[in-house]
Amino acid sequence: MYMKCGSIDNAQNVFENMATCDVISWNVMLLGYLKCGQGQKALALSRQMRQDGVQPDAVTFIGFLNVCASAVALEEGKHIHKQIIQSQYKSDVFVGSSLIDMYGKCGSIEDAEKVFNRMPTQNVVAWSAMIQAHVKCGQGQKALALSRQMQRGGVEPDPAIFVAVLNACAILAALEEGRHIEEQIIQRGYQSDVFVIASLLDMYAKCGSIVNAQRVFNSMPTQHVVCWTAMLGCYAMHGHAKEALGHFEQMCEEGIQKNDITFVSLLSACSHAGLVDEGLHYFESMSSVYSISATLEHYTCMVGLLGRAGYMHEAKNLINMMSCESDSSVWRALLGACRVHGDLEMGEYIAKKCFELNP
Repeated sequence: MYMKCGSIDNAQNVFENMATCDVISWNVMLLGYLKCGQGQKALALSRQMRQDGVQPDAVTFIGFLNVCASAVALEEGKHIHKQIIQSQYKSDVFVGSSLIDMYGKCGSIEDAEKVFNRMPTQNVVAWSAMIQAHVKCGQGQKALALSRQMQRGGVEPDPAIFVAVLNACAILAALEEGRHIEEQIIQRGYQSDVFVIASLLDMYAKCGSIVNAQRVFNSMPTQHVVCWTAMLGCYAMHGHAKEALGHFEQMCEEGIQKNDITFVSLLSACSHAGLVDEGLHYFESMSSVYSISATLEHYTCMVGLLGRAGYMHEAKNLINMMSCESDSSVWRALLGACRVHGDLEMGEYIAKKCFELNP
């Protein structure tokens, strides 16, 4: 309950004061850290579990692998894989699928393929993980070929499969393939799935067909923040700032909930169009109106917006005042502006910061 309410300190207090902790208690903490975006704490807890000799179950292993995937901790993931091989869960299809997902997100597609090929049974979850692993590694053609192989083998695609293959089409800018997949989605009745719709919108936008994206959005049977945010991202991607801002105002009129990704797309649209006043207004309203905390992506958009407009020192001050930890990406957003505006002194300062953060 505390974890789902985002109260990590209270959850930790209860956990640390328990007289005895079984594997279920550890799993709740592990998965809670993951859901709250506390990857490093989850990673530390997974190590502590192993040191304390806690016997993991299938849920624990899946949690471990999700931690490694989110932290891109390949060596740690391989160590967990060895433990799985020695356990009773080595043939578990969901543990195997999590292994494939971990290897894919860590960029080791060869290891993902080995796990997949050795699985005694390959259900739609395993196929989805393998297709998505190819997408994560930028292998769109292989992902699409694998999808066709899956269907020839009699496995029916589910929404997660369609999301994966649409992502593959987006990578390849394969518009005709994407249209064919949309037909399959309609035939199987998945046109109401919000994540399938969002992936369709993203695919059409990345294939350069904003008209098709608008058609899908206008015909969708559900009003969900994921779909509205995806359409906002389409406008931002194509530099249609006026449409993006109008779309956001329509979200407000329709009472559509906003999330952090909504504001990433909105601020990105302002940044590319040089709308400084509008960007500052929306950035400030995130916390004051919508109670959304700014992340690194939001700050990067704002730094890019201020830098392009020549507000170099304001952008630098914003980075120094960030409420979240900075990395080299936010400084690099300002480095390009230094070149445009010929600010050598600021450029040297930022380059030094980048090297400090990413030697």
